Amino acid sequence: MKYTRYVVTGIIVFVVLGLIAASITTVAAGNRGVLLQMGEVKPTILTEGLHFKLPFLQSVQEVEVRVQKEESSQSAASKDLQMVTTKVAVNFSVDPEAVNKLYQEIGLDYRSRIVDPAIAESLKAITAQYTAEELISKRPEVSAQVKDMLAKKLTKYYMKLEDINIKEFAFSEEFNKAIEQKQTAEQNALKAQRDLERIKIEAQQQITQAGAEAEALKLKKQEVTPELIELKQIEVQEKALEKWDGHLPSVTGGATPFIDLSGAGAKKQ
Repeated sequence: MKYTRYVVTGIIVFVVLGLIAASITTVAAGNRGVLLQMGEVKPTILTEGLHFKLPFLQSVQEVEVRVQKEESSQSAASKDLQMVTTKVAVNFSVDPEAVNKLYQEIGLDYRSRIVDPAIAESLKAITAQYTAEELISKRPEVSAQVKDMLAKKLTKYYMKLEDINIKEFAFSEEFNKAIEQKQTAEQNALKAQRDLERIKIEAQQQITQAGAEAEALKLKKQEVTPELIELKQIEVQEKALEKWDGHLPSVTGGATPFIDLSGAGAKKQ
């Protein structure tokens, strides 16, 4: 009899402990708990930590609310009908206040059902609004447009877009060659323009220099007056007299000899 009592007591304790264990649930950090009662989604959302529930009647499904990363590569046609492959990284998170609705309407495979198609549609829609060259030159603008469109799509399905990063625009080999040729032509044209400007500057400098020299010659010509010429002649004669020693040069050969008239006159007297 006493043995039977112990067995019954043990069973009761075991059942009570089982009921207590089945009544306790925990939600991990970075998650929210969706409360299910007999498979029905209840409006109550469980936050991180310890919670109580009805044993065997209620269960908890955890949904991650941390920032998640999704990378995608999508090919689409640009405005000028160039094929462009865009690689993009998207950071998003589930709205912590709407995890029950997300689970009820979409489920846990929301990445393949919502996120990936939304990224592809947004990239294709925005890519079609720009030419291939504009996708490169206006990259920040393109990124902002994609972010705005994608944010609106995710918001409708209880998710928030945190950030988007366009990692690469890949074009066809023919387009890359055309871009390279265009850049080479632009560089050559720029070099030719600079050379032309340099030649113009040098020619202008030569014209300016020639004008200055002509002006200087003109001024010098204006300074040469008859009085200046006569003065220069006098200066030359004075220098010659300063160097003369008083003797006339002797002349030989067929020249007419110099006759001393002063001596002959003296003899006649």
